[in-house]
Amino acid sequence: MRMSPQPLGPRFLYLHGFASGPDSPKGLAFTRCLGDHGLVVERLNLRVPSLEHLRLSAAIAVTIAAMGGERDRVVLIGSSLGGLTAARVAERDPRVCALVLLAPAFQAAKGWRSRLAGEPLRRWRETGWIEVDDYATKQRARVDYGFLEDLEAMDPADSWPDVRVPTLIVHGRQDAVIDIDGSRTFASGRRNVRLVEVDDDHALVATLPATVLAVGRFLSPFGNGPDL
Repeated sequence: MRMSPQPLGPRFLYLHGFASGPDSPKGLAFTRCLGDHGLVVERLNLRVPSLEHLRLSAAIAVTIAAMGGERDRVVLIGSSLGGLTAARVAERDPRVCALVLLAPAFQAAKGWRSRLAGEPLRRWRETGWIEVDDYATKQRARVDYGFLEDLEAMDPADSWPDVRVPTLIVHGRQDAVIDIDGSRTFASGRRNVRLVEVDDDHALVATLPATVLAVGRFLSPFGNGPDL
């Protein structure tokens, strides 16, 4: 009986953040820099089923479907809400062999409720919609209240993803969107998690070269080519 050859190495998938897209400047810059080190990174579209009806559950399903066959191995690189998506996929699917999380949005539903406490949250619930900046189109857009309900179901308050694979987190100390304390708490006591703090904001653009270098070193055991 002829056995199928084992894959040479894992695939690398990039998961963008909330109201962003696969062709975001951050995603393009990051995957281009990693490409210079010999890595081919696929950028997924997680605006599913649409931005207006965005669902974490759908993003998780899309990511799992993109990971290939049962013998494939995947490294997930997730930014912000994409980082949370990657972590929730990793606790569900053993094909994930490593994670790179860029300012991951841990406990995202709790964060939304805290930021919108009071009248804004009540208005979102009662009207069914909230206006947001669409970073992909550079226009204003809206997201339905079902996004928050789904987020709470998939990422309950005070719940942390049960991640067992090697994980690198890069988070900016000046991040005003996702508090770095969440990454600090998650990394504390987890021997498989390394947190790199940088002097940057949520976009992580100013420290991109240093971030890519740290990610390249972290991913070197998983790479396919000699340039990583």
